[in-house]
Amino acid sequence: MRFMSDADANLDAHSYPATASELIDAYGETELELQNGSETFGEALGRLGETTYHDAEDAKQAAMSAVSEGAIGRKGYSDRDAPTVGEDGPAQVSLERVSPLNPATR
Repeated sequence: MRFMSDADANLDAHSYPATASELIDAYGETELELQNGSETFGEALGRLGETTYHDAEDAKQAAMSAVSEGAIGRKGYSDRDAPTVGEDGPAQVSLERVSPLNPATR
């Protein structure tokens, strides 16, 4: 969780329960280093509206779930999923063994 290293220490030291407004007032200017840029903790948490967090882990998870698309690599990319609509995926490869002796594989 490198991108939230400064926010982690602050959130761990904060007393809970705490509202989003309280956390944003206290730590909103803390920079989150994203893969493709940065944004503040306040920008991320602010996207979720007014919520009460019961512990530091709740607040961390909320902020991580709300960071902008600057936190991801290639938008829409997955090496496990089928290509999205409008994208061409890799060519399909058959792992079936082709045998000149077997008419079903010719």
